[in-house]
Amino acid sequence: MAVSGKKGEFYDALETMAPDARRAYLDKKLAAHVAYTYRRAPAVKKLLDKAGVRPAEIKTVKDLEKLPVTRKTDLLEMEQASLPYGGFTAMPAAEVERVFISPGPIYEIQPSRYKWFAKSFWAAGFRKGDIVINTFTYHLSPAGILFHEGIRGCGATVVVAGTGNTDLQIQILKDLKVTGFCGTPSFLNTIIKRTEETGKNFKRDFYIKRAWFTGEMLPPSLRKTFENDYAIDTYQAYAVTEPGGAIAYECRHKSGMHLMDEFVTEIVDPETGKQLGPGETGEIVTTQLHNKNWGLLRFGTGDLSSYVTEKCACGRTAYRITGIVGRAGDAIKVRGMFIVAKQADQAIMGFSQVACYQLLVGRREHRDEMMLKVELKESGVDTAKLSLDINNKFQDICRIKIDKIEFVNPGMIGEKQPGIIDERKWE
Repeated sequence: MAVSGKKGEFYDALETMAPDARRAYLDKKLAAHVAYTYRRAPAVKKLLDKAGVRPAEIKTVKDLEKLPVTRKTDLLEMEQASLPYGGFTAMPAAEVERVFISPGPIYEIQPSRYKWFAKSFWAAGFRKGDIVINTFTYHLSPAGILFHEGIRGCGATVVVAGTGNTDLQIQILKDLKVTGFCGTPSFLNTIIKRTEETGKNFKRDFYIKRAWFTGEMLPPSLRKTFENDYAIDTYQAYAVTEPGGAIAYECRHKSGMHLMDEFVTEIVDPETGKQLGPGETGEIVTTQLHNKNWGLLRFGTGDLSSYVTEKCACGRTAYRITGIVGRAGDAIKVRGMFIVAKQADQAIMGFSQVACYQLLVGRREHRDEMMLKVELKESGVDTAKLSLDINNKFQDICRIKIDKIEFVNPGMIGEKQPGIIDERKWE
């Protein structure tokens, strides 16, 4: 099927395929991808052989049920056992264009052709003439560069800002008359609040008219604040690092997130891996089709959602996921970064003074916060130094800072309680 860009509502012809055409398109792409990576990527061959499945048996999306779900903890172990890529690459190392690193570390190869990624920004209204500040990190992880390319694919100008430096970013917004924001909702909220603390009127004195969010959930109350109080048109995308980018995105109707046709996305029973039907809540499992040389099949995100099949009023025909309702595994996303229980253990329990811990994830003023409770094996420990050391180690491994560390009396953390507790409420 020919894919052609349009100047109006849609970025490419894939977005408006008829259901039968989309099914045939994805089945054909998937079968070719499995056959190709089976021949060239050792991990894919091993995975199919262990499951007793021949590549020719994967002819349709439904056939993916024959294969196991690979989760972040599995990928981490496989890469550590077979560095650097766990056997998932279907190309010689010398031909790899670029490598990104996710917490773990997990190494991911990705090509430099990501213009298709622009359709999520296009649906949000980004066009040539917009000046868009990209506040996702360009350091190690793929977010900054991938979103950068997506913005450029719409013809818009990108301000390469990255994370942090709130006061400088406020100055940039003003000086460059930035019209679009790419980042997390909590960071945009921080920018607005900091601006108002200096006596400025954000709606009057600044130029942002639309915002594209991913990395964390957008609470309805915060969306209402952005749109009603500051006249910022807001859009969400659902992105997953390991398979390579945003797999779903909102249109102007904001009634769910349209699935990208560069991925096969399933909603499955987390325990069995069996695909679920419309309206049923299960784990989001995705297989990328845009990079023929990355053989990660059926990646389990750990996020729970459901999907609807009705055609959207915007004219896009892809199924839509209805939002993230929770986590299926032992990893949770905090301020855009996944925290895996095994990595938290490595960071915290590596200190001989620590008997046990509990990491509480909460939310205050639209920002994720982490509080670590620690029981010590004995008294007389320099808790100030230990706090600093734990936080430094945690940032090295998990790439995110703990907001508060509290040392509690022995017995206050039950042995059978989980090490990580998500106390956030999305209102």
